Amino acid sequence: MSKNASIFAASQQPLTLALLVLPQASILEVASTLDPMRAANRHLGTDSYRWRVVSPNGRAVPLTCGIELPSNGPLAAAEGADALVVIAGYQQWLGATPALIRELSRMAPRFTAMGGIDAGAWVLARAGLLNGYKATVHWEDLEDFAAAYPRVDVQPNRFVIDRNRFTAGGAAPAADLMLHLIRARHGPAPALQTAASFITTARDGHEPQVSPRKTDPRLDPRVAAAIARMEARLEQPEPTATIARAVGLSPRRLEQIFAENLGLSPAAYALSLRLQAARRMITDTRHPLAEVALRCGFSSASSLSRAFSAKFGMAPSRLR
Repeated sequence: MSKNASIFAASQQPLTLALLVLPQASILEVASTLDPMRAANRHLGTDSYRWRVVSPNGRAVPLTCGIELPSNGPLAAAEGADALVVIAGYQQWLGATPALIRELSRMAPRFTAMGGIDAGAWVLARAGLLNGYKATVHWEDLEDFAAAYPRVDVQPNRFVIDRNRFTAGGAAPAADLMLHLIRARHGPAPALQTAASFITTARDGHEPQVSPRKTDPRLDPRVAAAIARMEARLEQPEPTATIARAVGLSPRRLEQIFAENLGLSPAAYALSLRLQAARRMITDTRHPLAEVALRCGFSSASSLSRAFSAKFGMAPSRLR
């Protein structure tokens, strides 16, 4: 394939993707990238999509679920593929060693396109391969990613395609991205048939990763609106009365519908959101605990530690 061509253009030529899977990636993200190609081949009746899995050390990759994913070799084994896709998740910096980053930079010109799934965007950005491009990353990391890489135009979208770079925010957006690829190369019918194989429908890349409109339909919409408000204000949590006014309810009624829908009070649910956000930051970033506390709505590291220990049975410092 010509290096000036786009992999997202109509073509009957076979497309080969190399997947660089880092340790502690999600099996769902790997499957969301691979299985649409496998299903598309079935519906097309040809091997239009080909793939190989590579890993940082060339050996099987341990995934978050405990399963080891077989590998076809180290990054050098990606040579000859049309595109390289980096799939990464928790603690991507442990697998993305300086040597691997240097190798990525060296090999980049050999691919028509390069992409990242979930934390794969962090790896590409560390190699300088997203500078001047639009890109996305998992919604939990958007703020940190934008601060760490100001030369990347960070978007909150499900997936982003910008010239010869593409990124997706997680497992479900990766499937949307692959369905978009199939549609672009082979038309709407194979893409619809592939989506039907998984009893799903494709969503557009420009849709936000998290939207109150996509909340569980069984949830009272006023509860969904309150939750969306809580999620948007983790750093400065609001009193229940303020949230209730914002969604057009009395505090007492908001308490009632939260209990009916979630079995929790609004305050308890908001605290749970803040503690879950703190847990993610503690395990997935290197931010000082004092910064984690402030960004999750706690007045100090000690107040975070007390609430965290009560919720999870261990202090934040021990978890880290």
